[in-house]
Amino acid sequence: MIKNYFKIAWRNAIRNKTQSLINLLGLTIGLTCVVLIALFIRSELQYDRQFSDADRIFRVNMNGKMGEEAFYAGYTPPPAGKALMDNFPEIESYTRIYRSGAKVIRASTTSAQQKIFTENQILSVDSNFLQLLDYPLSQGDRNSCLINSHSIVISNTMAQKYFGKNNPIGKTLEIEGDNNPYLITAVVAENKTPTSLRFDFLIPISNEKDVTYFDWSWVWLNVATYVKFSPHVAHDIAAIQRLESKFPAMMKQQAASAFDRIGQPYDEFLKKGGKWDLHLQALKDIHLHSASIISTVTDQGNIKYVYFFSIIAFFILLLACVNFMNLSTANASRRSKEIGVRKVVGSTKKQLTKQFYIEAFLLSVIACILSIALVYLIIPYFNQLANKTITFSSLWADGNWIYLLLVVLLCTLLAGSYPAFYLSSLAPISILKGTKSPLKHQGIRSGLIVFQFTVSTALAICSLIVYQQLRYTQVHDLGLDKENVLILPNSKRLGNSEESFKEELKKSSHVINASISTSIPGRGAFGDFYVPLSSNGDQPIAKDITLSSYLTDEDFIKTLDIQLLQGRGFEAAFDNSRAVLINETAAKRMGYKNPMGKFIKYPGGNAAESYQIVGIMKDFNTESLHSPIMPFALFHKSSNSYDIPPSFLVVRVKPGDLVPVLKEMEQLWKAFSPNTPFEYSFLRDDLAMQYESDQRTGKIIGIFSILSVVIACIGLLGLVIFATQQRIKEIGIRKVLGASVMDIMQLLSKNFIKLLLIAFLIAAPIAWWVMTRWLEDFAYKITIQWWMFVLAGISALLIALVTISFQAVKAATTNPVDSLRDE
Repeated sequence: MIKNYFKIAWRNAIRNKTQSLINLLGLTIGLTCVVLIALFIRSELQYDRQFSDADRIFRVNMNGKMGEEAFYAGYTPPPAGKALMDNFPEIESYTRIYRSGAKVIRASTTSAQQKIFTENQILSVDSNFLQLLDYPLSQGDRNSCLINSHSIVISNTMAQKYFGKNNPIGKTLEIEGDNNPYLITAVVAENKTPTSLRFDFLIPISNEKDVTYFDWSWVWLNVATYVKFSPHVAHDIAAIQRLESKFPAMMKQQAASAFDRIGQPYDEFLKKGGKWDLHLQALKDIHLHSASIISTVTDQGNIKYVYFFSIIAFFILLLACVNFMNLSTANASRRSKEIGVRKVVGSTKKQLTKQFYIEAFLLSVIACILSIALVYLIIPYFNQLANKTITFSSLWADGNWIYLLLVVLLCTLLAGSYPAFYLSSLAPISILKGTKSPLKHQGIRSGLIVFQFTVSTALAICSLIVYQQLRYTQVHDLGLDKENVLILPNSKRLGNSEESFKEELKKSSHVINASISTSIPGRGAFGDFYVPLSSNGDQPIAKDITLSSYLTDEDFIKTLDIQLLQGRGFEAAFDNSRAVLINETAAKRMGYKNPMGKFIKYPGGNAAESYQIVGIMKDFNTESLHSPIMPFALFHKSSNSYDIPPSFLVVRVKPGDLVPVLKEMEQLWKAFSPNTPFEYSFLRDDLAMQYESDQRTGKIIGIFSILSVVIACIGLLGLVIFATQQRIKEIGIRKVLGASVMDIMQLLSKNFIKLLLIAFLIAAPIAWWVMTRWLEDFAYKITIQWWMFVLAGISALLIALVTISFQAVKAATTNPVDSLRDE
């Protein structure tokens, strides 16, 4: 019997080629989208699942507030891990991670050849890092590979990059800033499962002078700390919460001396409203649940996008199934007589239901096979778009084929539900007499059309608003001029020749100005808190404040065209070592009526150190537009405010052809530092990188929005074809009586246009609510305006009209003789 059902299903599909092809096309596109989104979501959910003790590992985060500035960061003070393990027996072990920045690495492969590269993915870690986080090793012993202070672990990719097919174990690498070579002791295998910690090199943290220097400090937050719980505690949420409740008492005991050392008694700090709390975050939650947590160590996604894409996948699949249902209702008049005859000759409702479900299943299986083939072809391009490394084989991994089968069954149930239950329940006498026709149930088709275009129009509106916000990030006035600015990173490689190199650059006819700075907008800043003092520099008179800052020179403001509102910049005629420039936000937060001439004291190091405010800068963005402008300062590089060597050369060049200036810079660089690679970037591109994730998300949403409109229009085309076939004689008569092509088009399209307008009215408020929530992630954002809804709605309407017109024009231009001829 089953075989007979499939035969009939196949014959019906062949007989109704147009309907079958339309259904097949819609389902194939829908399933392809669903599979790609599912692979993307699976990749996001797989982060950090591969570690054998992943359930027992937590990151220690810092929830802090200094002055008026609150923050939540994936960093801790250097001694936090040891203190936690010593005070709480529930914690079995800990490891620390520090990212020091880009370094030049050299490998001598032969006596005549030396490979030199600048590497960014370098982590300094404790010796037990690979025991706590057991990344797979292709060579080496994880228990001993990082014990020696000058051992180094490299990834398999780096092994091939520096040594080709040769065995790297036992060979050495030279790292800038260290006179002793590093011995390669282990190689990390290719990691098939994504991880929030990405690295190419691991070196002992004991070699980081900053970390060892601040080993006493509970206010220097630059180390990520991971702890591992005992097995009996890890899965007990209540126990972990009880443990966290004990952290403040430990912090008060441990951090008091460090706060006293910087002139901020801990009790007084808390009374002023300060906060310095440690919190635990499960390793498996880091990637998707850290949108508000500051970290440059981990690769952090956003759970909102997982939810958003899941909803998109569901609705796209629903749109494809609705097409099937819609065309089934439209085709019901043709099938109704078939059903009536079947019932007269003895078919039961159960048998008819099976027949319709098998027809839906057959089309779903064919669509699934076609979509798998499309995924195979598309997945390399999808990886480029989504910045993923998803393989086609992952479609079958971990029993994913079962989920694919469930999707096919879901399509069968959704697509076959109407014909299976409604058509099979019709009484044969009513059908054969024509007293009960499915055509009377046009409300079902109308409702489904409204649903389809509500979803597709809402996605189109969302896509347009996302595009406008991302465009806003490119054109928003940042308070500085980012055009024609070249960045030479890590200029500290020039050593004592750094200033000479800058002056030589400024002599070039292509260069307008150049500056040396510890950082640049978009690359982070040094942060610490300061005490505002009176004009005499002796009494605190305003609120303590946390300042982000750069150390720079006299040319920084002029190079980036930052506006001074009051006072002066750093000038050679003055002693700048005790001068500071602050932004508008810092001036307001301090509470000074007029901050010019006032002092701020850095509580670290020499307590007598203070800096006079000599200028106020107009606010400019040092971070992305996701974050509000924070209190910011510029210190001169001659000050000893903190010990971070300048590492960026900022160069403003004349507009025009950049080839000559880049060639000139490279030649000059090689003259000053022949053994160091010449590297550069554009400030505009560096700032745009902050929105790379948002840009990718926007493109993905845009593509799926277009596909949702296409799926809806495929179904609309099928309905227009059916409507045309049903009214073919009416159209012929109207043409004989003088109706024009435009009249026929209006006849066929006016009802559909009404439904599309209803869909728009429903979609607009839904899209507004969703986008309002999304824009909350941006401190600086566009205002959602009425024209965005109108533009997206008109675009969807025009696409639908083109779809309708295609068939309407064909019907209107048909010779009426052909349509009126007797069958």
